[in-house]
Amino acid sequence: MPSTETTTPAGEPALKRVIGPKLLILFVIGDILGTGIYATTGKVAGKVGGALWLPFLIGFVVALLTAASYVELVGKYPRAAGAALYTQKAFKVPFLTFVVAFMVMCSGLSSASAAARAFSGDYLGEFTDAVPPTFVAILFVLALAALNLRGVSESVKANVVLTIVELSGLLVILTIGAYAVLSGDGQPSRLTDLDTGGTGYALLTGVLGATALGFFAFVGFEDSVNMAEETRDPARTFPRAIFIGVAVTGTIYVLVALVSSLLVDHRTLETSSGPLLEVVKAGGIDFPPKLFALIALFAVTNSALINIMMASRLCYGMANERILPPTMGRVLARRRTPWVGIVFVTALAVGLVSTGEIEGLGDTTSFLLLCVFAVVNIAVLVLRKDRVEHRHFRAPTALPVLGAVTSLILASPLADRAADVYIRAGILLLIGIGLWAVNKAVMSAREKAGKA
Repeated sequence: MPSTETTTPAGEPALKRVIGPKLLILFVIGDILGTGIYATTGKVAGKVGGALWLPFLIGFVVALLTAASYVELVGKYPRAAGAALYTQKAFKVPFLTFVVAFMVMCSGLSSASAAARAFSGDYLGEFTDAVPPTFVAILFVLALAALNLRGVSESVKANVVLTIVELSGLLVILTIGAYAVLSGDGQPSRLTDLDTGGTGYALLTGVLGATALGFFAFVGFEDSVNMAEETRDPARTFPRAIFIGVAVTGTIYVLVALVSSLLVDHRTLETSSGPLLEVVKAGGIDFPPKLFALIALFAVTNSALINIMMASRLCYGMANERILPPTMGRVLARRRTPWVGIVFVTALAVGLVSTGEIEGLGDTTSFLLLCVFAVVNIAVLVLRKDRVEHRHFRAPTALPVLGAVTSLILASPLADRAADVYIRAGILLLIGIGLWAVNKAVMSAREKAGKA
């Protein structure tokens, strides 16, 4: 029987290849499911009206375009570094590589902050509304930081259980929708109601804005490429896993959007921080709202924890690569957790939840990742000249081209994005550039001192 371990060129043992096709598919689905659909559905409805399904359908197509680029690149370079690795290989500009890596990290923080806001809203309100939402959101982030400091070992098999719980809540929504259709309930006329505040240009920007926000629900598949070194035969396994994962979640999202509009007016959805809870209450099935709220709380908690962990480990990795100050790579001796990185990302997350709401934080996540996706789609075209010996998936050239164009359009002001999203993303990026500049100055000073 062949070994499941590989060895690095330096002779150090590499990560164990234990993830097969089925587990990887479930991992991708679990990574995508979560806060986006549970929390931002109402805000998307507020931008587009009753035709809530349309932005999710467009987002589904855009996600598939970019997924094709990730599939080609992870098959070509089966290493656990994702967008930063592809950027460096394509453009060989360390500063650009850093910016992409830092944007990925910040997207995780804004996503976790949106989850914190969702946790403190109407879903928690089913149990208590005695504590101010902002205070709850901050406590939520601090609790995740404490868990992270203690050491949270998430295995892929545990992720399967979490995925089933998250998926169960969405299946409840689809069951309610099927019952409504069979019973003749709901208002089908809502499904074609485009309410963007105007026609022509206003209609275009309204739909693009709703799509950009709704795209938040699709993020997560790009994280799966970081499992490349722990996956058996990644060049063959990843294409099927990513495409199936995006297709399954995209189909579920479009169906959930259809059910939501069918049963609940978009103005009601817009004002709720727990929009799917409104669907449960409006459905003809007597499903306990508190039970659904508990499922939703679990879903957003899991999303936030995964994103906080990802951000802190990425910060730790950048410190070890000497592109952030080495201090940020310090580890607790007993717990073996990157405590400085955790404290840093927690401070940023507290700042985000203190100054942003679900819509703005979700849109910040989408904006940051759409910028990263544009770079990745361009990188796959640049790297076509770099041949590798093994066989791998190759996307039709039109897909990365369309992926880059659509990502840039959705990241642009055409998407009718609030100014605070650009300001928030700009501040986060300036913080990162400041740390990069300080680190570069310190490293240069040390090199000069060493030569003296």
